[in-house]
Amino acid sequence: MRRKQLDDLVILALATLVVLADQWTKSWVRSTLPVGVPWNPVPWLRPILSITHVTNEGAAFGMLPQLKPVFPFISLAVCALMFYFYRPLAHGRPWITISLGLQLGGTLGNLIDRLTQQGRVTDFLDLNFWPLQDWPVFNIADSSVVVSVCILAAVLLLEKDLLQENPPAQPT
Repeated sequence: MRRKQLDDLVILALATLVVLADQWTKSWVRSTLPVGVPWNPVPWLRPILSITHVTNEGAAFGMLPQLKPVFPFISLAVCALMFYFYRPLAHGRPWITISLGLQLGGTLGNLIDRLTQQGRVTDFLDLNFWPLQDWPVFNIADSSVVVSVCILAAVLLLEKDLLQENPPAQPT
């Protein structure tokens, strides 16, 4: 299998895993937990994490809920732009490939919610520890996007440092 095909397979496999995990957990939360009531299945985790069913009509952290009808189109545009600009950078670069798979899966996971849940996204991961006890409730798709952005930032920073230490040879 050629490297480009392998990279594409990794991107699609990661995105699929994220979407499946995200949608399964959201479905379980919607069918099991009442909205707004924290659930702590493991008592010793309560100071760190609760499962709290909330719905979000806005963008990240519930911002701009008045733009709810536009968010599915923004998600589709993000997916298209990722593939157009970002995918060519991924080939032969495993961490960027992983980042793209995670970002695509997270974007699609929340897009599925917006299209099937009257424009709402189901969130349920509720951090309880300082300094994050007031952090908005989130889901697996959100986590996947955040992790992908952190990976991408780390790769770009490391590559920048490597280029500064070892500049490309100038043609003579």
